[in-house]
Amino acid sequence: MSFGLPHTAEVNKALPKKAIFAKFGLKAAQRDHFDEDISRLVISHEITTRSVPALATVDIQGIYVVTVLLKRKDFDHRNIELLTKLIPQKMVIALLHDEQVQFAIFHERLFFSPWHPADEASLPLNGLSLDDVWQSMVTTIGDITVQDGNTLTEQITLDEQHARLQKQIAALENKMRKEKQPRKKFELHQQIQELKLKL
Repeated sequence: MSFGLPHTAEVNKALPKKAIFAKFGLKAAQRDHFDEDISRLVISHEITTRSVPALATVDIQGIYVVTVLLKRKDFDHRNIELLTKLIPQKMVIALLHDEQVQFAIFHERLFFSPWHPADEASLPLNGLSLDDVWQSMVTTIGDITVQDGNTLTEQITLDEQHARLQKQIAALENKMRKEKQPRKKFELHQQIQELKLKL
């Protein structure tokens, strides 16, 4: 699977699960849980200034693509989060199942792309540096629009706050619909207006 990346970046180096378990001392329950979802792991690509000479480096030295063969499509996301914590590298995870792929990436939190047919999925190298490429991958996979004046990290924080406020508003609106007492209904309405102002 090339994912539209240059052949010079291909590595195809197996990442044995046993080696991961041993290196990070995972407990038996963690190993079993990981095993239930994941069949095989392969470092499929290494994007560096050596493998893609057109790219410069600022802070980021390399981006790895780890292809994960899944045993089931309804996998536990915590296993993928565990993988991102165990391997402290800038990493895109390509989750493969039944001729389909879903990309995952960790930046402040874990983001997932929608599922795509594996032969159509691509990871474009947008930007002049590895830092630009990483930011582009995070925004594409996470479907994030970075507004003017914000860094990627600031935008993620703002989006999370926005989502939290919307959830609170929806819960209060639901409560207000069910409320019979006019005074309590009015209080809930005021709380909703305050939260909408924050939005």
